[in-house]
Amino acid sequence: QVQVVESGGGSVQPGGSLRLSCEVSGTNAVPVDWHRQAPGNQRELVARLIDGGAKTAYSDSVSGRFTVSIDSAKNTMYLQMNSLKPDDTAVYFCKAYQPGPNGPVYYFGQGTQVTVSS
Repeated sequence: QVQVVESGGGSVQPGGSLRLSCEVSGTNAVPVDWHRQAPGNQRELVARLIDGGAKTAYSDSVSGRFTVSIDSAKNTMYLQMNSLKPDDTAVYFCKAYQPGPNGPVYYFGQGTQVTVSS
């Protein structure tokens, strides 16, 4: 059974910072991506760990402001969000990967709300 639990969301003023956490449990399951979904919009990928965190990738909208990292010992992924803008308001979801006999299986958590407003 894979569990994906996000935390760290909240309300912040423009220009502020937040740090999200994603704790993953389950056999061979690891966190890999952060996604977000704003009301009325499709879910979008914002940050990705590549090769277990040796490399990272970001969407154009967050590049230079957000940083994704992982504490492998805790199987926990983080998203440091700086210089937040109202357009960053969304529910942020963590995606985890688990290898399976028929191919990879992906799981999302319930999400954590981030609201950027003055």
